[in-house]
Amino acid sequence: MNSKKILGSILLSVSACIWGGMFVVVKDVVSVIHPLQLVWLRYLVAIVFLVLFSILKKEKWTIYKRDIGLIVIIGLIGNTISIVAQETGTWLSSAQTGAVITSATPSFMVIFAWLIFKEKITHVKIISLVMASIGVIMIVGIHLVGNNILLGVLSLIIAALTWALMSVLIQKVKHYSSLQITIMSTMIAIICLTPVVFTNKLNLTNIDFLEPKIVLSLLYLGVISTALAFVMWNKGLTLVNSSSSGLFFLLQPIVGTLLGWMFLKESISIGFFIGAILIIGSVWVSVRFEGK
Repeated sequence: MNSKKILGSILLSVSACIWGGMFVVVKDVVSVIHPLQLVWLRYLVAIVFLVLFSILKKEKWTIYKRDIGLIVIIGLIGNTISIVAQETGTWLSSAQTGAVITSATPSFMVIFAWLIFKEKITHVKIISLVMASIGVIMIVGIHLVGNNILLGVLSLIIAALTWALMSVLIQKVKHYSSLQITIMSTMIAIICLTPVVFTNKLNLTNIDFLEPKIVLSLLYLGVISTALAFVMWNKGLTLVNSSSSGLFFLLQPIVGTLLGWMFLKESISIGFFIGAILIIGSVWVSVRFEGK
């Protein structure tokens, strides 16, 4: 295994673990902040740190006209539609359901990678996806209980589809660093969400921005889950091929379920440990044997 693949694997793994914790934070804070407001606020926090980091790195910016359309699509599909659908779905269901349904992303990534880049669907990929899928089911199953649960599930499926498409399309952007891609796609999301937030009868003045839970939640979602994790994920995608990189997304339900059990009192069973072993094993199989 070459050093680039090892680095890419580490970056993708850490990103997925951070996003696993994100489901718990979203489920806790979305009761006081509407999902649309939450996405918009986390991006406002994130863009400050992203731009500051870019300045400190003294990055040179050159934007090519031929890339603008693709960057807009990435920002609209991944940073806007996917994240809004994800947080709405988690709001209407649970942290566990959010983690398990969006973990369908790797399967969608394999399909999109085949359609867009003509990547072969190998035996290793099939075995890895089967192991991972069984692992996800073992961890949390599908808990279809509660009001508006079907709408929540539909939102989470849309989130998984759009994130998978974005993760594949981002590999077509060749002339920018992962930090620059993240900044541009985040700005697209802010531009798209701003008129919605201020015209959808959502009142930001009702939010107590001095409450510690809200401050810490926005910092986690904006700085760690968006600014840091997005940059690491985008960088990792450039080091690991499209279909294999999606498997790292499956670390989400492990972290999301464990933290949901610890902080939200969501149930956990022996299936969690069996599923965790299968998911980690699927990632290992993909990284170890793909290409051989």
